[in-house]
Amino acid sequence: MAILIPLSGISQNTLDILTLSGKYTTPQNYDSTYNGKAQEKGSFIGLTLPIPINDKTIIYNSLNYFYFHVDNEADMPDNIVDPINLHGFIIRTGLVQKLNNGQSIQLLFSPRIMTDMQGGGTDNLQLGGLAVYEKKLKENLTMGFGAMLNNDFFGPYLVPLINLNWNISEKFSITGMLPVYAKINYKVSDKFTFGISHFGLTTSFGLNGENYSTDYIERQSIDLGLFAAYNVANNIYIEARIGKSMSRVYKQYAADDKLDLAMPLVTFGDNRTVKNVQFEDGMYCELRLIYRIKIPE
Repeated sequence: MAILIPLSGISQNTLDILTLSGKYTTPQNYDSTYNGKAQEKGSFIGLTLPIPINDKTIIYNSLNYFYFHVDNEADMPDNIVDPINLHGFIIRTGLVQKLNNGQSIQLLFSPRIMTDMQGGGTDNLQLGGLAVYEKKLKENLTMGFGAMLNNDFFGPYLVPLINLNWNISEKFSITGMLPVYAKINYKVSDKFTFGISHFGLTTSFGLNGENYSTDYIERQSIDLGLFAAYNVANNIYIEARIGKSMSRVYKQYAADDKLDLAMPLVTFGDNRTVKNVQFEDGMYCELRLIYRIKIPE
């Protein structure tokens, strides 16, 4: 799926201004005869700077940085990237416009640099954007519908989106932008919340190393687990997550090995040849430090 954190906070009456996170996963065996294990680690920095123009108009700006690292105990051929170090810089900027009768639209432009930091320059640039229409259906239920389109290295990637903010009761709520991310929340107190979290991610990164400078990596993973968030002071929150990374792959392809169209769970014209071996799914734990503010209705 895609990188869309934390856009839906606008409809949840909270907004994550700054997020810092680190992720650790358990070492896993390879899906082959390779000996040893592979281990994934990662980190994330998210900064959001909305600019209110008036009561109905917001210029939304955010900068996200993702880092993924994979250590291989097995010896890989020279034409296979090892270790894997991937960096993603994603800018989102555009308009959030409130309309009448609880309606709103979000129109965002989203360029990104997806690279192994070994060169390549503008060859690592991808262009994309999203559009979402949102409506308050009930006092406790807001839904939005739209789509995101990105020009990935493997080809065009289209993601239909459903934005959901449902306060089922004073304690239970469901929030998220499906199929990218979602949370089922149980509010124990004003300071403590726990529940179930889902985050699905598909991204592609240009490779610029000497022996594979015309290749790219497609990374996929669905992280499903439990979370607990605590308000430690004022607007500062600590959130811990633990669960399993499922359907996780780091597939290396030649630059000209593309598909016609990709969508979540389905691809069209995909006859690509994977160059590297994969490793098994595994458990993960993640710790986040968040600066979160409340925003007016």
